[in-house]
Amino acid sequence: MGIAFTSSERATLGVEWELQLVDRRSRHLRQEAPKLLSELPELSSDAASPPLRHELMQSQVEVVTGICETVEEAKSDLGRNIDRMREVLTPWGTTLTCSGTHPIDDWRDQELSPGKRYGELVEQMQWLARRILTCGVHVHVGVRSQEKAIPMVNALAKYLPHFLALSASSPFWGGHDTGLASARSVVFGALPTSGPPPNLPHWTAFEEYLETLLRAGTIASIKEVWWDIRPHPDFGTIEIRMFDGIPTLREVGMAAALSQSLVELFDRQLDRGYGLPSPPSWLVKDNKWRATRYGLDARVITDAHGTTVPIRDDLYELVRELKPVATRLGCAEDLDLVSETLDKGASYERQRAVIAGGGSLDDVVDMLAAELHGGPTYAEVGVGG
Repeated sequence: MGIAFTSSERATLGVEWELQLVDRRSRHLRQEAPKLLSELPELSSDAASPPLRHELMQSQVEVVTGICETVEEAKSDLGRNIDRMREVLTPWGTTLTCSGTHPIDDWRDQELSPGKRYGELVEQMQWLARRILTCGVHVHVGVRSQEKAIPMVNALAKYLPHFLALSASSPFWGGHDTGLASARSVVFGALPTSGPPPNLPHWTAFEEYLETLLRAGTIASIKEVWWDIRPHPDFGTIEIRMFDGIPTLREVGMAAALSQSLVELFDRQLDRGYGLPSPPSWLVKDNKWRATRYGLDARVITDAHGTTVPIRDDLYELVRELKPVATRLGCAEDLDLVSETLDKGASYERQRAVIAGGGSLDDVVDMLAAELHGGPTYAEVGVGG
């Protein structure tokens, strides 16, 4: 089985941001995605790649950038389309929020979006798919050749806990605190073809593995491989799918800058003949769980002997290492938000700080709405560190 990879000339960007439609008064989700898309045909009717799309539930939408050269371009693209959505939603009393899970609502109260794809998914996966009331951010970064794609996927797997800890935003599920930084990663991770990517030696092994899955009937197409990081052959990208729902455009820029800078660094290292990190699967899986549970307070395993370090320390060092690359790419300021997040708190910390300060889950929803609209982030409560 040959899988053609449409190589990119450089580390271009594409971002997919999943958003929630929320009633401003009740703070509950509203099943208005079909109505919203019909009101914005200029954003939703492009058959090839519309910037505004359905998600699994009618209470969610996905806004998607075009092919962007820089993080700033990607943020501008997303911002313009969100502004258009707000123009339509505001008179309806609906607002936009983003978090890995909605703090209050129950998946059993949601309506599935129209479309054959979603119906087939639920028919196949049943309860596993019906409860995916989750949001995430996916970042595509262009890769110059298929020979580089698999080594980069293996190397990026080392940073799954870093991606998740920085973006973790789903401590609540169905109105209760789960005790996790990211409930979303557990809910979505239950799908049989989700989770960390397998450690494969090269592109041919990737082709052979996908052929085996197709022959066995595990998947019907390559699109059903929902790994946390995966090659996207049609786009010529690596798609990083590990980020939880991200509540602010600034933090989406941080995720994009981190992703683009790492891929650019690995690209240059491969050109110079260097080998890239390739951590064993057990280590990647264990580290992902640590970030799922403890977020930025996790200690991650750094070698096969079980050595651990605080993920905060690892992230500070990673920013230092990537800073020259990010400067060349024009996203150094976006990357600097990693350090700010470490100091002031990731979303799961900010949400819990509202409750710790005497607020309710309704107040958490209000905060998420304010954050996405550029309002206060509750950073002043000093939940980081």
